[in-house]
Amino acid sequence: MAPRVLPPSRLAGEQRKYEKETYKQQEWDESRVPLTPNTDRRSPIVANFVPPHYHRNLTERSRLQGLMGGSDLSSRHSNKDDWDAPASRLSFNSNAPIPEIPQSTTKFNIQRGLILDSFASRFKSWMVNEGSRKIFVWTWIFIHIITFVFAFLNFQLKDNLTQARATFSVTYPIARASALVLHVDVAFILIPICRNFITLLRRSALNQVIPFEKNITFHKFTGFALAFFSAIHIAAHMVNFAQLAVKTQTGIVGFIGANFLTGPGATGWIMTISLGIIVWYAREKPRRAQFERFWYSHHLFIVFFSAWQLHGMFCMIQPDRPPYCSFNQIGVFWKYWLVGGTIFLWERVLREIRSRHKTYISKVIQHPSNVCEVQIKKEKTTTRAGQYIFLNCPEVSYWQWHPFTLTSAPEEDYISVHIRCVGDFTTEFAEALGCDFSRNNNSSKEKKTKGAAPKVLPPATNRVLPRVMVDGPFGSASEDVFKFEVVMLVGGGIGVTPFASVLKSIWYKLNFPSASKQGTPIRLQKVYFFWVCRDFDSFEWFKSLLSAIEEQDVDGRVELHTYITQKLKDDDIHNIIVSDVGGQRDAITQLRSPTHYGRPNWDRIFNSVREKHPATDVGVFFCGPGPLGHSLHLQCNKWTGGSDNDTRFFWGKENF
Repeated sequence: MAPRVLPPSRLAGEQRKYEKETYKQQEWDESRVPLTPNTDRRSPIVANFVPPHYHRNLTERSRLQGLMGGSDLSSRHSNKDDWDAPASRLSFNSNAPIPEIPQSTTKFNIQRGLILDSFASRFKSWMVNEGSRKIFVWTWIFIHIITFVFAFLNFQLKDNLTQARATFSVTYPIARASALVLHVDVAFILIPICRNFITLLRRSALNQVIPFEKNITFHKFTGFALAFFSAIHIAAHMVNFAQLAVKTQTGIVGFIGANFLTGPGATGWIMTISLGIIVWYAREKPRRAQFERFWYSHHLFIVFFSAWQLHGMFCMIQPDRPPYCSFNQIGVFWKYWLVGGTIFLWERVLREIRSRHKTYISKVIQHPSNVCEVQIKKEKTTTRAGQYIFLNCPEVSYWQWHPFTLTSAPEEDYISVHIRCVGDFTTEFAEALGCDFSRNNNSSKEKKTKGAAPKVLPPATNRVLPRVMVDGPFGSASEDVFKFEVVMLVGGGIGVTPFASVLKSIWYKLNFPSASKQGTPIRLQKVYFFWVCRDFDSFEWFKSLLSAIEEQDVDGRVELHTYITQKLKDDDIHNIIVSDVGGQRDAITQLRSPTHYGRPNWDRIFNSVREKHPATDVGVFFCGPGPLGHSLHLQCNKWTGGSDNDTRFFWGKENF
């Protein structure tokens, strides 16, 4: 009698019920044998209802069970047991010999030695990813505190400011001390956004001490300090103006006059309004939702800095004896702004020069998932793998420059970017290039499962492609990939773009070592590539490159691991099973490496890499959603050892 075939939903329910009961029975057993990909975990009841053609490939059947529940575990097994075997639990061997301790060694010395060794190990582990960043941040905070304290003591104890202190009391030194901290902030706030300067510093020895890849974070942190001490400065002067109105018996008229009819008051309110608008649109949600408003409002820094220079030129509060503000007639703002401002102006001039270089679009390719590939020819341009550029299209907006990661390798004769059309600028730019993504929304479920082919747009007969201007390239964290022997590349969605350039460069170095621009032997020996996507179409534009790398990588230097996190429907599951079981290539990506369904089990992955590469420095590079990056950052800290024989995971994240 032929076995009865259960529908996929019923089969999934029976399977999950059996696995849940089995797990409860085995949970207490510390010595249970880890499962291998060839272990059949199905219940005998469910196995009897599976049709005969499902038995053709045990490994395929086992890993495809992950589709049924849409679980977070990557239950699809690859041909490498180390990736999907569960991490073994730590256990103490009770039969191991106990080392003899000399009688002269005291218990106190043993405990102290263990504490010191443990502290040293944890400190070394902490220094790998957190040390330089935390030390730099706390040093910056300490500079602010010490500047404020010493400035406060100076204005509180200075002998020629007795009359000012008698008039305004303690709020006068508070206002002056906060003003000095603001001058320190303005000396540094422009430097992090000088990308050419930061790229040069990244290639220097200072990169080992200062985390230059966090330049945008430092810019935001300095901006927050600027807003915080500005609030203190404003509040202190509000009290000062109120006290001045009381002691001069001018009342509310005197208070309003001091605020708006004096030079320091009027310029101060201009600065306050400008800073408030900048901060409001620089918040995360408004910046992502309305980037144009963020971009234009940020250029109010010109008004802010101009008013700041005038703000200190009026000498409203004079000292007790001469010279009366003779040193301050032209203000002191320019002294603090000079270095950072000069570098910033040099960057702007360099941008204008670069944008005038001959640049034209050579090819436009429309990919699924609203992704547009733009290939650009640009003279006098030298790139490195993992870098990014700023792109401007005058036809869309003359003033807006947007960052995009290069997806072309240095060995290619063009530069390319892949643009996800989600915002106003990217959508208008794609329309100007002739892309039409309206058809993608009407694709059938069958096409979604099989994927849609990319579309090379034909040359327009009645339309001229828009002119583009390119600034860059600039260095990023992914540029350090070739400094390690072992790397883990993790991309989330369109965040995989930095690694397209890296993987292409690896492919060229493996197949055409003499044509490599760097000309030096590649140090990189092993690459673990992880791509986490929500749906099928996200793989389309990148799978041709992955397929080429898989075909040419005869030495096994590159391991490809793709993940789909979207919970699948029963029809999609059935189509994938029918197309995939027993096949030589994956049904989704057409790669030999199988696709995993669900989120990666990072504990298992990091443990496997650590066991495969003991006493090795592993570079972990990521670009994608913030929550996934935070999780990977914690995993790097968790699995990094502090001794010389431990594996260390160095964390690197893209920041634009």
